[in-house]
Amino acid sequence: MKSNTFFKDSALNALRGNWGKSILATVVYVLIAMAITGPVAYTSIKMQDAVGEYSFTSISQVTALASDPEFAALQKQSQGTSAATFLVEIFLLVPMGVAFYNVFRKLLVTGDNNCVSNLFDFSNYWHKIGGMLLMGIFVFLWTLLFIIPGIIKAYSYAMTPYILDENPELSASEAIHRSRLMMQGHKFDLFWLQLSFIGWFLLCIVSAGIALLWVTPYYYTAQAAFYEEVKADYALNGGLA
Repeated sequence: MKSNTFFKDSALNALRGNWGKSILATVVYVLIAMAITGPVAYTSIKMQDAVGEYSFTSISQVTALASDPEFAALQKQSQGTSAATFLVEIFLLVPMGVAFYNVFRKLLVTGDNNCVSNLFDFSNYWHKIGGMLLMGIFVFLWTLLFIIPGIIKAYSYAMTPYILDENPELSASEAIHRSRLMMQGHKFDLFWLQLSFIGWFLLCIVSAGIALLWVTPYYYTAQAAFYEEVKADYALNGGLA
């Protein structure tokens, strides 16, 4: 396994001359995600404000809140917004999330700097949705056992977005299985790579999030370099590239 320095240097080399396009893709993705999830956050805040008007020191106050027509309408609106947002997240944000990972893989591997257009790559649409949903279900079920097994499985399945994009012939379960095989003996390596960015993410906090515009492409391109390494290692040990 190559060093974190190698993955980071590979990322910086790929991003050289392409920072503007990679940052623009990041901004577009974040804005779309915020536009989709924003209404749920807004209605949640309004409900918290409504609940905050009551001290709940007596049963009568609880009853008053439950019978308040404005609160009931707000609660119904919140439920409707949450349901609509959930569907949009599945059918738009999930495949876009896969594309976002692969924006930086394509930039790294082939020099394809059409970052924004690649963000809207919805090829093999249902395949990607099915794979990511199945992965999420698996991680959730493992997390129900204990938090640690869930985290370990999340690292086992971490290469799934790349595999789904590169290997549309694989079923969702096969893509997840391949990620698990690729990550055998490499889960801590990925954790260590991610941990090496902690200084950059602290800088993001200090800069009120502005540095994220640069750190996000850097982080995901380095992770794409990690994927290429574990994929090569998997092929070398008898798997398929």
